[in-house]
Amino acid sequence: MTTAVESLPEKSHDLQVISLIGFVHGVSHFFHLLLPPLFPWLMHDFGLSFTGIGATMTIFFVVSAVGQALAGFLVDRFGAAKVLAGGIMCFLLAALLLSVVDGYLGLTLVAALAGLGNSVFHPADFTVLNRHVSQHRLGHAFSIHGLSGNLGWALAPVFMTGVAATAGWRVAALAAAGIAALALLLVFWRRRTLTDPPASLLSDPAGGPAISAFGFLRSPPVWMCFLFFLLITTAFGGIQNFAIPILQNLHGLSLAAGATALSAYLLGGAGGILTGGFLAQKGEQERLIAAALGAGGLLAVALALLPLPQWSVLPLMVGIGYCTGIAGPSRDLLVRRAATSRFGQAAYGRVYGFVYSGLDTGLALAPLVFGGLMDGGRFAAVLIGIATLWGLSILSALRVGGATRQAAA
Repeated sequence: MTTAVESLPEKSHDLQVISLIGFVHGVSHFFHLLLPPLFPWLMHDFGLSFTGIGATMTIFFVVSAVGQALAGFLVDRFGAAKVLAGGIMCFLLAALLLSVVDGYLGLTLVAALAGLGNSVFHPADFTVLNRHVSQHRLGHAFSIHGLSGNLGWALAPVFMTGVAATAGWRVAALAAAGIAALALLLVFWRRRTLTDPPASLLSDPAGGPAISAFGFLRSPPVWMCFLFFLLITTAFGGIQNFAIPILQNLHGLSLAAGATALSAYLLGGAGGILTGGFLAQKGEQERLIAAALGAGGLLAVALALLPLPQWSVLPLMVGIGYCTGIAGPSRDLLVRRAATSRFGQAAYGRVYGFVYSGLDTGLALAPLVFGGLMDGGRFAAVLIGIATLWGLSILSALRVGGATRQAAA
């Protein structure tokens, strides 16, 4: 039987899928930062404290973490295209609500809607990429997926603050709604590109006994993948939230220089993701993760303990970002191995949804894990803690790699 996927030239179809999923993933990361760039205006207009306005992001990540674990079931049941459209619709509604909100309760509803929208993207995106992109291009697909997310993060602050400063924050919210509407139209227009293969092609090729909908929760590699994501994103949240004051206090950088160093870290991460896409195709992803995160951890310890000249901080931050970025495509392929080693393609959504809920959980935990150290002035301890989390994540990745290779043997 000839499928729709087989009727298209393989390379052209791969490019269409990778481009479309990359774009919508960039939109999802853009909406991570729907509210934060507008905090100064929202705090002024509604008389809010940093704690009050910051709680909206806690709501965002809690809703996203819970929703992501559940969204995987929807992806497996109804297909990725419909679930993606639903997520983007939540973004559109969140932005429209933000444009007319008149109090703190409304802001919490905006955060919850945006978090709900964000929850669908990892299970839906990775299900599409795994089912539609040729296996020899998956590393590159995951690389572009990660890079597009970084670009969405980079665009949001510039776009939202630029529009807000020129025309007001409500107009900025409407402009964000326009981006969501564009993404929704694009997904509808190219919906055939995202159509799942026939169910017969998604069954377990081993022909083993049927596995229950929640059977993946009894799989140790799946739990180790969840732990891996929890650890690495708690570390990332520590850097994202606190790098600037850490560098100010440890190395005497100015506020502007600290912000530049953080941007350098994120740019280094983008470069690492591109490199990691090529390296991940060579196999043994867990060893690549170990090498990359191990090198990043050593650089973080050096940043914490050595009396470095100020000029060296920026290239060191680039190096840390580059090393952690290299691990990105390999981690996604590692999750794919954990999903397919026992459950087959039909469980992609559930496994990816559960595992990637560790991302949101880690981002929600990071301020709690490192906030006390920051308040106590233990800035070097934060960097050492981040390196420690990377070390623990290496152990979990190696465990996943060993378990999935055993299952495949």
